Amino acid sequence: MRWCSTVPARLPTLSDSLKTTLNASFDQALDAARAAAGTQHYPESTLYVVATPIGNLADITLRALHVLQLVDAIACEDTRHTQPLLRQYGIDKPLLAVHEHNEVQASTLVIERLQRGERVAYVSDAGTPAVSDPGARLVAAVQAARLRVLPLPGASSVTTVLSAAGIAGGTAGAAFVFAGFLPSKSGERDRAVQLLHGEPRAVVILEAPHRIEALARAMTPLGERPLTIGRELTKQFEEIATVATQDFAAWVGASPQRTRGEFALVLHPFAQAKAPQDGLRVLQLLLAELPLKTAVKLATDITGEPRNDLYEAALTMKRVTSE
Repeated sequence: MRWCSTVPARLPTLSDSLKTTLNASFDQALDAARAAAGTQHYPESTLYVVATPIGNLADITLRALHVLQLVDAIACEDTRHTQPLLRQYGIDKPLLAVHEHNEVQASTLVIERLQRGERVAYVSDAGTPAVSDPGARLVAAVQAARLRVLPLPGASSVTTVLSAAGIAGGTAGAAFVFAGFLPSKSGERDRAVQLLHGEPRAVVILEAPHRIEALARAMTPLGERPLTIGRELTKQFEEIATVATQDFAAWVGASPQRTRGEFALVLHPFAQAKAPQDGLRVLQLLLAELPLKTAVKLATDITGEPRNDLYEAALTMKRVTSE
């Protein structure tokens, strides 16, 4: 996900007076960061994994601001995004590009700096690095070199959307699975959604705007299972709604704005205890030998699961295997 200010435009196009206001407000934040976090110990030869805002620039922690001022260099997913972000906070540091295409090679350069006694921070374009964004390979390489990794918690689209979903109830309580981005190819995406039929826990899914309509259509067979949709979280046009998954496509289609912005979704846990994995396993075995309707009827009789749920799952299985 990309960061952006809730101010109506990016800094280069802001009026001089608004620039002055922004700079002054973050000058105060930097002073507060030094006062709040400056007395703590920040070891040398350490990689600092720093969470940055997912939308609202004010969602930066005081400790993150202090560390970003303190380190010798900042490794980042994309210098074109990180440089303007740092400038809005009044921070100027050497930047090292460390992204998914060069992470293995770039890790060596970071480790060399750490071995010289430097402090290096790593930030992704937005949110907490190494979760869905790059950073995990860098962290693993630094640890393998027996150097220290120090995480600084902060903004995350995953925990943000979960906090607004209200999933304390359900079979699996508040447990959840992080699925991240589902495959972009239709057949692989359908197979991934098919697996969601059998997951009783909540599932967090991320999606980009240009694929949201396809994802919504693919999730329709999940029926009445609740889905919390977080669009443009923490930004000016943030939207959060909970609908039946079968109505997700209609929700997206209700407004042209809903195909814009980044998405974080929570598929809610099963409301009642059942054994969906057993039902799907039985259904899959029966479908290999019997016509669809016969397989569904027998799977319903054997497992006691709702016929409509198994029928929808059978249709998805047939469609996936025919591709």
